[in-house]
Amino acid sequence: MAIENRTARLTILIDPRKKAVFERLCAAEDATPSQVVRRLIREYIERTSGRPWHAEDEALPEEPNDRASNG
Repeated sequence: MAIENRTARLTILIDPRKKAVFERLCAAEDATPSQVVRRLIREYIERTSGRPWHAEDEALPEEPNDRASNG
């Protein structure tokens, strides 16, 4: 399995209390918030695209609206 290139940054704004709870829960499972967010994003991509994610994948999955109109 190829190693992912982790050079893109994603900045989000969330409620400070939610961030604190998230960080505490991440620490409880011995994971960094970045690891958990990467896992959540990968799971979302797989669920939405209907196929497993591979680090070597370069093409973006079809837009959900495009899929619906092509069938």
